[in-house]
Amino acid sequence: MSKKTTYKKITAKIILTTLFFTIGAAYIYSEYMKQSAISNLAQIDAKKSSRLVFETLYTGMQMGWNKEDLEKIIIRLNSIEESMRVNAYRSSLVDALYGEIEKDKVAIKSNPNLKKAMQGKEILDISSSELINYYYPIVAKAECLKCHVNAKRGDILGVINISFPTTNLKISLTQMINFFIVFIVVFSLIIFLAIFIELDTLLIKPIRNFSDMIKSITSSQDITKRVEVNDNIEELDSIKQIFNSMLDSIERQFYYDNLTSFQNRRRLTEVLELRLHSFLMIINIDSFQEINDLYGDDIGDMLLKEFAKFLKKLTPKEGNLYRLHADEFAYLCQKDVDLKEFVTFAELISEKISKKTFSLGSKAEVSLSATIGMSYGTDMLLVNADTALVVAKRKKKNFLLYNESMAMSKVYERNVIWTKKLKAAIDEDRVEPLFQPIVDVKTQKTIKYESLMRIVDKDGRYIAPIHFLELAKKNKLYHKLTKIMIEKTFDKFKKSPHLVSINISVEDILNRDIHNLILKKLATYGMGNRVVFEIIESEGIENFDEVIKFINEVKSYDAKVSIDDFGTGYSNFEYLMKLKVDYIKIDGSMIKNIDINKDSELITQTIVDFAKKMNIKTVAEFVYSKNVFDKVAELDVDFAQGYYFGEPSKYLEDES
Repeated sequence: MSKKTTYKKITAKIILTTLFFTIGAAYIYSEYMKQSAISNLAQIDAKKSSRLVFETLYTGMQMGWNKEDLEKIIIRLNSIEESMRVNAYRSSLVDALYGEIEKDKVAIKSNPNLKKAMQGKEILDISSSELINYYYPIVAKAECLKCHVNAKRGDILGVINISFPTTNLKISLTQMINFFIVFIVVFSLIIFLAIFIELDTLLIKPIRNFSDMIKSITSSQDITKRVEVNDNIEELDSIKQIFNSMLDSIERQFYYDNLTSFQNRRRLTEVLELRLHSFLMIINIDSFQEINDLYGDDIGDMLLKEFAKFLKKLTPKEGNLYRLHADEFAYLCQKDVDLKEFVTFAELISEKISKKTFSLGSKAEVSLSATIGMSYGTDMLLVNADTALVVAKRKKKNFLLYNESMAMSKVYERNVIWTKKLKAAIDEDRVEPLFQPIVDVKTQKTIKYESLMRIVDKDGRYIAPIHFLELAKKNKLYHKLTKIMIEKTFDKFKKSPHLVSINISVEDILNRDIHNLILKKLATYGMGNRVVFEIIESEGIENFDEVIKFINEVKSYDAKVSIDDFGTGYSNFEYLMKLKVDYIKIDGSMIKNIDINKDSELITQTIVDFAKKMNIKTVAEFVYSKNVFDKVAELDVDFAQGYYFGEPSKYLEDES
């Protein structure tokens, strides 16, 4: 995952980078300007001085001075300024008339700058940091040809070399340039600091504040909050308005019913979670589905809107109306109301509804009746009011206030409904096994599956056994479910190379029909070496002889036996030695926290160590994350099962 950064860091980085290049460019340019200034000034001064020396010497030559006289002049010139030197060199044209001077000859050969000057080039040499050398070529003019008869105009008659220090010139320029650099640096720092402060104040902080508010709304999961930004920035204010409008829209969809504009069941649930003393009534329109069937959904929706408006007129503004679902509404009052007054109010609503005639457009009119369930207090208001509504409908009462005697009635009714569902699922062949992969911890490859019972409801959804298994045992349906699971699992894996685990209880083992069915399937399919029977530990083991007999029988077909949910309930290591099982499935309650709970880790390590000494393989269930898997692997568990590797499915990995 790439490392995150911030606008402040980005801004600082951009400013520092820009400042670095700005100062660097200023420094390079100032150095160039300084050298150029020194070169130009030095060349002008040196050229003037050279011409002055030449005119002096030329005047002397016109007056008839000889070589010695000219040398004396040069010596006198050199004595004027201690650090300045003047030299005059003759060209070969002059040597031809007046004879060679040895030192000139040596100097011309050894000094490349002097050699270039003899070819007519002005040479300014400032390679030395302290000294300037200037070579000034003397070009023959018309008046020169009177004495230098062997020359013509434009020929080089000699070179005057002047060297002088640059100290005064360089110091003054350096000071000036350095002042310029300091000015640029300080000015740039001030400008960029001002830019950074402005960006931080007007851009970074407002964006950070905006972001923090969004994070606060997200973390609290409260879509009723709104972003408030007080910065006078048009763009941020526009974003704020768009974001808040989006939250308004989400809240509307999340908490309001589109048809009636009433708040919905979700909002009512959240209000009730505040546990304030309240009075609640649920108002259900009787036989509304018949109206929908007779007139159609459009007319039904129109009727619901009219009914909602009528309810709004009937109910006091101190409370709130909610639409729970199609034909069911709720009224919640959190004011201090007398209970008798609340019941009288429910009676009034029921009476008003029954006397009201509702229009169905141009087609017809219809009269409605409603059943009302009521509750009051701080807890379980919605459940209790719903229970009162169910009892009222069953007893054909217009309204009822919840009391505790209704709770048992509700449980009984729920059990009746589930019993019908179970019988229908068995009769209609809607009991199905789903298969969850079990992987080898070392290779992380699927080596077997656990067969898990599910009921498919009328909408195609899978219902887990936690919702119906206990009730199935009470209603003598449990063994039918077990038989279906055994038959369908054997049929599914008869041609599969994978192993499969089938859950059975001690009660299943002791049931003669199921006992015989298992042995028959093992004999018929010949796949005992690919079947593992997981004994559900929570059932308890009291009759060891029968259980051990069953284990020995299935092992005669090469089947394996596992103890499920080991580590909880009655489990102890003595059972393992008596039952001679092949696998231990470590209970998920320990595995799910094993990466953060040291006690779970210690218990699991003890189970694994004991199992290895007994030559029993271990399976960790409820492996739902990489952290949990890594800890399971570290403890040397053999196999792992859980949503990290795959959820229960009707298909195996090698099936489409």
